[in-house]
Parts: sequence; C-alpha cells; structure tokens
Amino acid sequence: VRSPYAVAMLALATIACLFPPIAGIPVGGYAAVVFVLAGAVLALPALGRAVLPLLGRGRGVTWRLAHARLSATPGQAVVAGAGVIASVALAVSMAIMVSSFRVSVDDWLAQVLPADLYVRASSSSGSGYLDPQALAQIAAVEGVASVDTTRLVNLRLADDEPLFSVLARPAQGNWGLPLVSGTMTPVADASGLPPVWVSEAAADRHGLTRGSRFELPLGGRMQAFTVAGVWRDYARQHGAALIESRDYVRFTGDERINDAALRVAPGTPPAAVAEALRARFGAEHITIALPGEIRALSLEIFDRTFLITYLMEAVAVLIGLFGIATTFAALATTRQGEFGMLRHLGFTRGEIGRLIAVEGALTAGLGVLAGLLAGGAMAWVLIEIINRQSFHWSMDVAVPWAALALFACSLVGLAAVVARLAGRHAMQRSAVLAVKADW
Repeated sequence: VRSPYAVAMLALATIACLFPPIAGIPVGGYAAVVFVLAGAVLALPALGRAVLPLLGRGRGVTWRLAHARLSATPGQAVVAGAGVIASVALAVSMAIMVSSFRVSVDDWLAQVLPADLYVRASSSSGSGYLDPQALAQIAAVEGVASVDTTRLVNLRLADDEPLFSVLARPAQGNWGLPLVSGTMTPVADASGLPPVWVSEAAADRHGLTRGSRFELPLGGRMQAFTVAGVWRDYARQHGAALIESRDYVRFTGDERINDAALRVAPGTPPAAVAEALRARFGAEHITIALPGEIRALSLEIFDRTFLITYLMEAVAVLIGLFGIATTFAALATTRQGEFGMLRHLGFTRGEIGRLIAVEGALTAGLGVLAGLLAGGAMAWVLIEIINRQSFHWSMDVAVPWAALALFACSLVGLAAVVARLAGRHAMQRSAVLAVKADW
C-alpha cells in the first residue's frame, strides 16, 4: 500500500539532497528534512493499512475492538500520530547523529593520539618551542623508547581566507593520521612534487582530490605539492595540511618543534616517565599530557556541548505525548454514548479504560514506527549532507539500537497511560445517561 503524496515528498527530499550549499548554508539538506517529515506524516494511513491487519488475529475482545476502530478511522491515527512522528523523528535523528559523531570523535582521538605521552613547551619556558637540545634531553630520559616531533604553523592562503594549519612531521607509517582516501606511501609521479596530505575541510574548500596540485606559502614563496591523501580532522574546521618534516625544513629553514610524542619502553609506566621529565625540566617549563586524559577531557567537553540536544529530544517527546492526550480527550468526549453501550454489554469502567489505553498504544505505535523510519532518513541527511556541507568533515554512522528500542517501547507505554488518563472523565458518566444522550 502506497501513498502517492508520501512518495512525492520522498522524491523531493532526494532531489533536495543533490543541491550544493548556498553561501555555505546547506539549504537543500534542511529542505530534505522537511520533505522527509512531511512524507512520513502523509504515509501514516498507508502504513496503518499495511501493519494493522498483521496485529488483529488471536487477541482478546479489548484488543479487537481497539484494532477495529483504528482500522475503520485511519484519520484518527493521522491526527494523533502526527505529533508522535515529529517528536520521534527529531529525537531519533538527533540521537543517531550525536552517537555517530561521538563514536567517530572517540575513534579519531584514538588514531591521532597513538603515543604514550605528549610533551609541549609551556609559554613560560621562553621561546615556547622545543629546541634540539631539549629533544635530546627528552630522548635521554630513562624509559623513553622513541620521540616523534610535530611543527605546527598557522598561515593564510589568501587575504580573505581564515587561518590554515600546516603540520610538519614524519608521515610514513600512518602515524596518527586517519586517512579517508589515498595512502601514506605516495607513488612518485612525473611532477616530482613533494607529497601533502590534506584534511577533509581543506579538500572541500579548495576542491582537492588525490593527485591534485596544492600550493602553500612557505619560506616566503608559494611551494607546490601533490595531494597524496585526504584525512579526517575534527580539530581544525577551516582546513589543515600535513607535510614531511624534511620538506618543511628544506623550504623554510625552521627547525623549531611545538610538540613531542613519546613512546615508552615496554613495562615502563608512562606516569613514571612524566615525573622524570618534570623533574628534569621543571613543571613550569613543559606541559605533559597522557592520551587517556586528553580523550577523557575531549569527550567530556563533547557531552556538555551536546547536552542541549537531549533536552530538545525530551521537549519533543512531551509535545508528542501532549498531542496524544488532547486527541484522545476530545475523542473520548464524543464517544460517551459508545462507552455507555459497552457498559450495558457488560464492560466495566476498567475495561473501557484499557480499551482507550490500547487504542492510544496502537496509535502511538504506528507513529513511533513511522517516526523511527523518518528519523533514520533524517539522520542520514544530517550526517551526509548537512554536517558535511556545514563543517566539511565526515563521520561513521553509529546507531544506538538498544537506546532507540528502549525509547520506542517507553513512548508507546507512556502514550497508553496518557490516553487512559485523557479519557478518564468520559468514563465517569452514568451508562444510562450516556446512552440516553446519544439518542
């Protein structure tokens, strides 16, 4: 069973996803979200006609009555379920997007922080850089197995461009570089240009792909490179590039170092090496961080930043439940004669209350099902279209299945309770008076 209007909305959503951003704003992505939501609401009657026949067999009288009424009046499902669809779709899409982002950031941190310790010269150390003598002293500390260095400079590619980050370090071995395309072992080409690895933001902003020519202002002149790969970077939204340390020194003559990544010898506690470094240099001259601390702090900041999304989801759910309550309160008032007749046929007030609760659960269940499908589609648009066009980085989809299942079941249960409470006033009237008023 299909709804032509719902299919049309989904077709428009697909077309909207193909539009490029306008002035950096993913207008097409936002339009696609609206079309998906509208299509889900329009598809609810067809969804009910497809699903309800599967639920009407081998049940009790109360279930069959609720099922028959909902099947006979699909408009009731649309009116009551529209709010549920909107709230569930919003909550599900945000939950999937935030979960995907958090998992991707966690995986990214694990890749870009592979060392055991990270050392940086503090601002109070004078120059703020690690010189060759300091690096030699670090390498000589007992328990230090290897030292890898990074030089970071921020520069402008054009007057109207934001700051662009260039990292110089030994690039072989994919040390802490989460590639999404390309390789860390570039194949020599006819140009003979040195390799550069650009972030997704840089690739999007400057139209770069593997093999593209990319120029950087180094050493007072523009230096040309060949793009060897694209990597994921959540730290620098305006773009970054990584080049080999030897190429950076050759072009600039700058041998200063910002950071040193230390790997400790097997069996040596990183904390012991950190204490030895502080004792040698003084705690005020260097900053030492463990990757676990950096990851924990980063994820804590992430969770605080996205706390507002959970509050938005709670508000959306309350709005959906309010729609269920108002709809069933209005319907219960118009069905007093029906309830009175059921009382004459032997139904108790409690059984009528359960009837209303089952109707509320069925209505909400259809809305939740449609909302889950719409939310999944909206999450894809958020991740692949809106997020990519807004921030120029990708993420891996991570669906919190257990949390969504618990959320869906809880919402259906709450809808049943809300519908039961909303119809309570209509059931308190005398059965005789209710039937008399209906004639």
